[in-house]
Amino acid sequence: MLLNPFAPLAFIKITSLKATTFFLLILLIKSNLLRLKGGLIGGLFALILISGILASTSIALGSLIYAYRVKNKKEEDNTVQDLETVNI
Repeated sequence: MLLNPFAPLAFIKITSLKATTFFLLILLIKSNLLRLKGGLIGGLFALILISGILASTSIALGSLIYAYRVKNKKEEDNTVQDLETVNI
């Protein structure tokens, strides 16, 4: 049986193709992990922003309600006043 003189070249081609495929697979996994990490960080940042907006609007709404109640209470107190003279 005759040996193929190009057999070492074919072995090198197959080995380099396997190495390239493995390298590309590693890069694909890395990019997917980076995308996942970026998505998690972005989601967490958006959650922090939304919770900050909700907190600030609830504080503003609470202060408006408090001011309205104080104003109404003050008007009620001014309408009914029993003024008495003080004798010294």
